Amino acid sequence: AVGRLVSRAQPGPRAPPAKAPECCREMARPSSSMADFREVFAKAKHIAIITGAGVSAESGVPTFRGAGGFWRKWQAQELATPGAFARNPSRVWEFYHYRREVMLSKHPNPAHLAIAECEKRLSKQGRSVVVITQNIDELHRKAGTKHLLEIHGSLFKTRCTSCGNVAANYRSPICPALAGKGAPDPETEDAAIPVEALPQCEQDGCDGLLRPHVVWFGEALDPDVLTAVEKELDICDLCLVVGTSSVVYPAAMFAPQVSARGVPVAEFNMEATPATNRFRFHFPGPCGTTLPPALARHETEIIS
Repeated sequence: AVGRLVSRAQPGPRAPPAKAPECCREMARPSSSMADFREVFAKAKHIAIITGAGVSAESGVPTFRGAGGFWRKWQAQELATPGAFARNPSRVWEFYHYRREVMLSKHPNPAHLAIAECEKRLSKQGRSVVVITQNIDELHRKAGTKHLLEIHGSLFKTRCTSCGNVAANYRSPICPALAGKGAPDPETEDAAIPVEALPQCEQDGCDGLLRPHVVWFGEALDPDVLTAVEKELDICDLCLVVGTSSVVYPAAMFAPQVSARGVPVAEFNMEATPATNRFRFHFPGPCGTTLPPALARHETEIIS
């Protein structure tokens, strides 16, 4: 079961180079036959779709990973930590305010829409689709996906550092003091907003400082979300890995574990990843191009 392997895992770190576990020995070279994939897809009753930053990149969402992935002079790894927030909550909120404002102007692309349409169509046939995403941008939700597990949280949720209350928040700006702040230019000076002017909890009598409800580097994933993921992966009879590099743990282990119990896994990604050879199918290229035909209605589907 997935949970036993990842219950203590933390997001963010890349996998250390190590010998692949027994469950993940390489299989034959993956197929890129869409016809063969479509046959498997037509019979699947419970489809799990694991998505990562590659899906959102096609909607113009900055990833803050790799070369050029800076906000001002920092990379996300330097800002998305409990320590950074404790030292400078104003700077961290500027960063997240910038990301929220960017996201409000972005739209789901054909990959998001294909997934949402597939879920809606298959649900009428008594089949299920679940999306397990590492993305925090809510583009899947915007596209219409209903059965969504956001393992790294959401840019549009806050959590109180005092009472722990989690709430959806789509305000723009999230608080008056952040209006016009968060510019990514390296020359921009910190706004140095006092803590009391940063987003505050609105629960009766709390007024605690809010933080983004996202999983930061060095933090454990929500055990309830992981349990839900484990249940879905245990019942799925087809798994898709879409736009994820398969190097960030624990999500990198989800699909290989599914493959290890003989379930077909199909990878849709710009290029091969460290996990590609463990999967039955690999479709290179932009997900917005490869995914819609893969998930379109199959001629054998019974549409009521």
